[in-house]
Amino acid sequence: MRIRRGAVLVLLGMLVAANAQAQWVMVARAVSGRIQHMEQPRSANNDGYDVASVILEAQADKVYETALQALKTHADKVTVSSSDATKMMIKFTDGQQNASLQATSLGPKVTQLMIASNAVENGQSGTSIVVQGVMKVCKEMNVTCTVEQ
Repeated sequence: MRIRRGAVLVLLGMLVAANAQAQWVMVARAVSGRIQHMEQPRSANNDGYDVASVILEAQADKVYETALQALKTHADKVTVSSSDATKMMIKFTDGQQNASLQATSLGPKVTQLMIASNAVENGQSGTSIVVQGVMKVCKEMNVTCTVEQ
């Protein structure tokens, strides 16, 4: 009798876990490829920041390796300061902005890619280095990404 109850509880637990995983996958697919961007320009009394993130349907280690290769391929424009495969973090610079990139596993095939940098001076125009970085990784992984407005 106790064994049957235990088996039923285990089976029930597995069903609940599978359902939760399925819901998480649906959420990830719904937001996949949408780049969230947040920035505050540098001013006299504020250092500012520039951050972009995107959810990708891919393994985190593949996203990290793709980002690292993309940065190394563009060595004429950016310099990789350091990389840590364990933390899946890369630090790089374009000479004016210092940035960090991190791939975080949210599941077996779901990854959050986040890139943050110091902000540019007020009044400078152009696409941010973090958005450019996210777009390059998306392109290299053959994923369509769009910047949320």
